[in-house]
Amino acid sequence: MKLPWLSPDTPFPPVEHALSDPAGLLAAGADLSLERLTAAYSNGIFPWYSEGEPILWWSPDPRMVLACADFAPSHSLRKLLRQIAREEGALLPRLQVRVDTEFDAVVAQCAAPRDGQAGTWITADMRQAYRAWHAAGVAHSVETWIDGELAGGLYGISLGRMFFGESMFTRVPDASKVALAYLVAFLRRAGVEWIDCQQQTRHLASLGARPVSRARFVEHVRQAVAGPAPAWQSGRLDSQGRLHPAPLSALLY
Repeated sequence: MKLPWLSPDTPFPPVEHALSDPAGLLAAGADLSLERLTAAYSNGIFPWYSEGEPILWWSPDPRMVLACADFAPSHSLRKLLRQIAREEGALLPRLQVRVDTEFDAVVAQCAAPRDGQAGTWITADMRQAYRAWHAAGVAHSVETWIDGELAGGLYGISLGRMFFGESMFTRVPDASKVALAYLVAFLRRAGVEWIDCQQQTRHLASLGARPVSRARFVEHVRQAVAGPAPAWQSGRLDSQGRLHPAPLSALLY
């Protein structure tokens, strides 16, 4: 089957037309405008390609999803989260989880080459698109800070009552997992049921993520994006998922 080539004005083909392999390559071309990206994510499609390639659009079947209610931290992570919760009332807690205070830095860390990898799928054009989406209030970072240093985190896309996880990084063991745990608590308070994880990995499965059929995923997404989005703003998350807005000066120490 010939892969559809999209011009800037060409709509996406139905996701059922994706190639039959699990990766689900759907189309190529078009652009990374906010309108195009919103249309893609709202229909269970995302871009994924390497530098020098055309934009490739995917809709995997099955799709890896973390239901917030199924989040399953390990025993050691639960112990660490309890310790962080006990200390969060201190005047200057050693560890804080923050939202949207260093979005560009989180994306840059996620885009950095990993061990055993020659490059990254987070191309310069993708980074520019995420920055534009962040400026529009749709892309967000959740950051783990230890002793005033960015230790790990993640970023993703929030459309209505759906969160699409994009990438994670860590400089300190479990720092990205702490950010994920706090994100899950925040999303549960806001009525967001699912986090899209895109690809199946053992790491995500160990935290409670499970594959769902593309048909079920797309049906859920189309309903969820029509709902009200969480009240995102720059600030600090507590262990109960409450977001406390604060000026940047109040977060520095």
